[in-house]
Amino acid sequence: MAAITAGLVKDLREKTGAGMMDCKHALAETDGDIEAAIDWLRKKGLAKAAKKSGRVAADGLVGAAVEDLVGVVVEVNSETDFVARNDDFQALVRGIVAVALDKAPAADVDTVLGAHFLGGGTVSEAIANAIATIGENMTLRRVQGLRVTDGAIGQYVHGQIVDGLGRIGVIVGLESKGDRDALVALGRQVAMHVAAASPIALNSDGVDPATVARERSVLAEKNAGKPPHVIEKIVESGLKTFYKEVCLLDQPYVHDPAKSVGQAVKEAEKTAGAPIAITGFVRFALGEGVEKPAEEA
Repeated sequence: MAAITAGLVKDLREKTGAGMMDCKHALAETDGDIEAAIDWLRKKGLAKAAKKSGRVAADGLVGAAVEDLVGVVVEVNSETDFVARNDDFQALVRGIVAVALDKAPAADVDTVLGAHFLGGGTVSEAIANAIATIGENMTLRRVQGLRVTDGAIGQYVHGQIVDGLGRIGVIVGLESKGDRDALVALGRQVAMHVAAASPIALNSDGVDPATVARERSVLAEKNAGKPPHVIEKIVESGLKTFYKEVCLLDQPYVHDPAKSVGQAVKEAEKTAGAPIAITGFVRFALGEGVEKPAEEA
């Protein structure tokens, strides 16, 4: 039996557009022969979308859902905005969100693709079938979930096309023993803020050190020629401003810019009747980071 390496699986996925688990199975069935595995997938109807798999999918839908103390955000891409308004595509995305929610908070793309899809088969097979039916390339691009031990998950979908599906999806985790309704309402308000302000971290501790180092370098370069101790003060001041721009708790609250998000949450504790801690957030904006060819851009 030939060794089924991750590289071999990746190569087969790129050639066929089939899901990871389907590719692993195909390679196992064909003793690692990639050409035979392609034929195996074609015979099973799992590579019928292969010719479309090279086309860029940067439209589609972002879906968000919450159940009790767990929430999830999913991005499913298509090639055109037109498909996002297709009932079959919307049903597909809803089904994928439901699978991801069941697997959250540990859900990732490969876990969801290999999971059972409502109606039979795997999620990967459901996507392949939708590609064949609708005629556009589609991909499950991202999945991320959150769980709180006590409190609530706030949820908001911006640019909503149908309930729970739109162009930006956000969930926010709030740990608290306070009033549940008050926490859900606050969570939605903070999620709306996240959709609008696009923070990159909860606080300064969560900012990638490489991002901080780059910001330091830019600030120092802009003030080159000044005495070192002056540059250091300017850099530290500039970083404080930077954190207010990109860290959720430090950002001016979009619903009341006179206070920060952190201050707004502190004030909300009076209504909730208990301390509140925002523990994390997920924000997916449709197509962000996807590079389209020049003729598609």
